Amino acid sequence: MGNLIVIEGSDGAGKETQTNLLKVFFQSAGTVFESVSFPNYKEEYSAPVRLYLSGAFGKKPSDVSAYAASVLFSVDRFASFRTDWKEAYEAGTIILADRYIPSNMIHQAAKIDDPVEREAFLSWVEKFEYGIMGLPKPRLIFFLDMLPEVSHRLRENRKNKADGSEEKDIHERDEAYMEASYQTACEVAEKYQWIRIRCVEDGRLKTIEEIHQEIVSHLKKEKIIEEAME
Repeated sequence: MGNLIVIEGSDGAGKETQTNLLKVFFQSAGTVFESVSFPNYKEEYSAPVRLYLSGAFGKKPSDVSAYAASVLFSVDRFASFRTDWKEAYEAGTIILADRYIPSNMIHQAAKIDDPVEREAFLSWVEKFEYGIMGLPKPRLIFFLDMLPEVSHRLRENRKNKADGSEEKDIHERDEAYMEASYQTACEVAEKYQWIRIRCVEDGRLKTIEEIHQEIVSHLKKEKIIEEAME
């Protein structure tokens, strides 16, 4: 099996930027890899996700239950895995993912206030996606810890990924929800021992290169490249 490496974080944390830098890093090292991004807006199987994020099923994130929304995102990942990168993964290729199953844990668990119900939901996500849907488990999950006030500022001038427009999705339009998602991400990252990359330190926003080098240092520590070259 291959090594699935996931870049996670709240909206505006720099996931796409860091994913692209890792692509260059792997290319320069001569490492065979494939990259995926979720939701996969370019494919028709992401249509339910696009409808949800556009507000077709409800104008607020809370209008769609955590479980129902999770299924929509899971189907997108399932279709991508089965039609695009399953063969490469099983052949031992490194798969680099901009978002993955942890995104459901971050964004959908944020809709659940009761701690017991939230724990039950997180357990359900693992059983449903890794078990029933048969999706592979990540080798490494990097959580880009970007403070909400900073990510909000970074999102202001960013175009929506779905269609390139300036319009924000129902998650991004709800600042209270984004704050809740960040707090949930911190809790879940600790629970599942994700690799936490603090993007702001002592009040200073780290440079893109500094964050990249921290991620690379963990990859080297785990000997990801060496294993891929064997």
